[in-house]
Amino acid sequence: MQQSTISQPTMIIDALRARANIHRMNAKAEANKAVLRPHFKTHQSGVVGQWFRQAGVDRITVSSVSMAQYFADHGWDDILIAFPVNLPEIKNINTLAGRIKLYLQLEDVSVATRLNAMLEHEVGVYIKIDSGAGRTGIALENEQAILEMVTALKAFKKLKLTGLLTHAGHFYHQTGGKLAIQEMAHQISLKMNALKSKIKQEDLILSWGDTPSCSMLDELKGFDEWRPGNFVYYDVMQYHIGSCSLEDVAVAMACPVVAVHPEREEIVIYGGSVHFSGEYIAADNNFRMYGYVVNFTKNGWTQPIAGALLARLSQEHGIVKLPKEFCRKYKPGDLIGILPVHSCITVSAIRRQLDLEGNLISKMVVE
Repeated sequence: MQQSTISQPTMIIDALRARANIHRMNAKAEANKAVLRPHFKTHQSGVVGQWFRQAGVDRITVSSVSMAQYFADHGWDDILIAFPVNLPEIKNINTLAGRIKLYLQLEDVSVATRLNAMLEHEVGVYIKIDSGAGRTGIALENEQAILEMVTALKAFKKLKLTGLLTHAGHFYHQTGGKLAIQEMAHQISLKMNALKSKIKQEDLILSWGDTPSCSMLDELKGFDEWRPGNFVYYDVMQYHIGSCSLEDVAVAMACPVVAVHPEREEIVIYGGSVHFSGEYIAADNNFRMYGYVVNFTKNGWTQPIAGALLARLSQEHGIVKLPKEFCRKYKPGDLIGILPVHSCITVSAIRRQLDLEGNLISKMVVE
């Protein structure tokens, strides 16, 4: 890696690791008789999108209308916006629906009614099911409300019922490990398949999405479509959950050292909350960890330095705690690497991305 070209916080992407993650997840979905519709909100890059295309992926998930526009401009023509429909964006939704196969997420009959009246083209619709995350969607146990939504959708001309969609976001907080996640996923699959049998639509898709279950479980039956996203890069949080090994983490932040304080076993880096995120891994005694510390090598980065961590963040500053003998090895102007706790939010926050050869990895620009 050409460290001399980096003067500000920059995300470094190991393309070989990312491509390996893509191929592994695609193969696992196929083995489970599911189609991979990966969530592109993690990488937000037309360049990385090509790596998926080269692996045989032909349909994707995004989290916003603007992201759908970006990837439509990069040649993707089968896109699901897995976020509640934002009616004020109807003009752009209509434009997209006129040029690609567009799928939207709905959970409210009144929104569906208004959307149907405003659409100029037919769109596919996934009903959002809340399987326990408690964020959005109709509760999985509320069968009556789900079936009422199905009946309403079938009466609309511009809305075509495509599937039932759920995201097991609560798996990120599951402390019971792989077996607990396996049992929870199995129970959700049984309930969603029972719903499908009552809807009586043969081509109805059951869509599932979260990186922990898709990564940890060898067998994840009963779903037609997988929508994990974070797996392309992984991160420290996924490592702690058990979704990946450290060798699977495909991104590291390169941050310049701006001050060294060996007397308090700290160095200060140019890399704060505006470059990472507010997410951290916590333990007792008010311990917080915002990332592992690594050193860059010619071909990537080292294993995390024992006893070192990104301990505090302010807007532009990052405070790295590390043993005194390591602290003295750094001076202002050096680069230090940080494996982020949450790669998705770090990608959204960071402006500049490079691969290990120094090539720019462009991504969408949020206006």
